[in-house]
Amino acid sequence: MATAHNRAQREEIARVVLMPGDPLRAKYIAEKFLSSLVLVNDVRNMLGYTGMYKGKRMTVMGSGMGCGSMGIYSHELFNKYDCEVIVRAGSCGAYAPDLQLKEIIVEDSCYSESTYARTYSGYEGSIVYPDEELSNRLYAQAQQHGALCRKGRVHTSDCFYYKKKEDLEDLCGRKGCLGVDMESFALLHNAAVAQKKAAVLLTVSDHPQRKEKLSREERERSFDEMIEIALDTLWTYAIR
Repeated sequence: MATAHNRAQREEIARVVLMPGDPLRAKYIAEKFLSSLVLVNDVRNMLGYTGMYKGKRMTVMGSGMGCGSMGIYSHELFNKYDCEVIVRAGSCGAYAPDLQLKEIIVEDSCYSESTYARTYSGYEGSIVYPDEELSNRLYAQAQQHGALCRKGRVHTSDCFYYKKKEDLEDLCGRKGCLGVDMESFALLHNAAVAQKKAAVLLTVSDHPQRKEKLSREERERSFDEMIEIALDTLWTYAIR
């Protein structure tokens, strides 16, 4: 049963899905880590692949940028394709001054001023949470890999560029946000409404306060440690 945004049939999408933001990162991940690979979606170039990882079936699919795009694809995966588990593996900007480039954050909560959740389901809150078990497994897997990693809250913003200055004292200090992305809030809220599992791990790709950032090529291809953590965690939920 295809949708306007995904040409895959229901049986072509696995029970568990890894979602990077960038569809080219999805292609890279699928080609590097999956076997018996099948391209299941290329509508609007939002690439999706289903294959085998260590003997179990998984799908890797891009989400695009922002809550709007993540909202579409995760809603369809949960509600049209019977997906049970989604892990977002993406990049983020740093707020916390001691974060390092390529450090991994496993989200334990997500704050946003976005109206996404209110529009989607009437939820008036500004904080959403991942599935606790899934999040804990991601963190344990990161520790097993020996990754530089911490758990914490992330801010999801609707804007990448700002005409006003961000209030880091409020976002990092009072609200406790380690960094910022643009997709987590929509994924975690959609999962909660659908009563499915979702969690997020992010690699720090830029540190505006220190004027440090990874290149476009590094963003696309240098997150292998995070990807292996996500895949090894999803493996525990996948079926053969």
